[in-house]
Amino acid sequence: MSTPIPEQSISAQKAGMERLLGLATIAFEGIEKLAELNLQAVKSTFAENQEILSKTLSANNQQEWVALPVHLTQPVAEKAASYGRQVSEILSSIQGEFSTAAQAHLQQCQRDAQELFENLAKNAPTGSESVLAAWQSAFSTPAGASDDTAKKSTKHLTHDEGAGPAL
Repeated sequence: MSTPIPEQSISAQKAGMERLLGLATIAFEGIEKLAELNLQAVKSTFAENQEILSKTLSANNQQEWVALPVHLTQPVAEKAASYGRQVSEILSSIQGEFSTAAQAHLQQCQRDAQELFENLAKNAPTGSESVLAAWQSAFSTPAGASDDTAKKSTKHLTHDEGAGPAL
């Protein structure tokens, strides 16, 4: 004979593990993107340094040699800004996926709590209606407020207001 409590516990543990693995997958995909970006940056920097060295060694006079830094600083600043934007895009993408996952989990928890309450109400002994009504009024919120609370909670967890990604 099987009881619903162990089955619910196993189901909850399985769902929790699936969520954890999903979040780990998102994190590893982000790490992979950052590693690829860094590898590209290193390769590009190495090639540019070779070119700079070649130009420096091939300078025929002092004027050519002195003019080299002026021509080289602008591309470096542009590439640094581009690198920063790409890192920001990757982190924002990860944050968005984490936020979506957290919001979905919070909404599932709200549905589970509502289902639990409904099951308790069905199986409650007579005379406990006032307790159930008080509990329901204390814990239930309108659907819109519940969704708003979920969004605010997940935003707070995944993003510090005005400080950029919290990763």
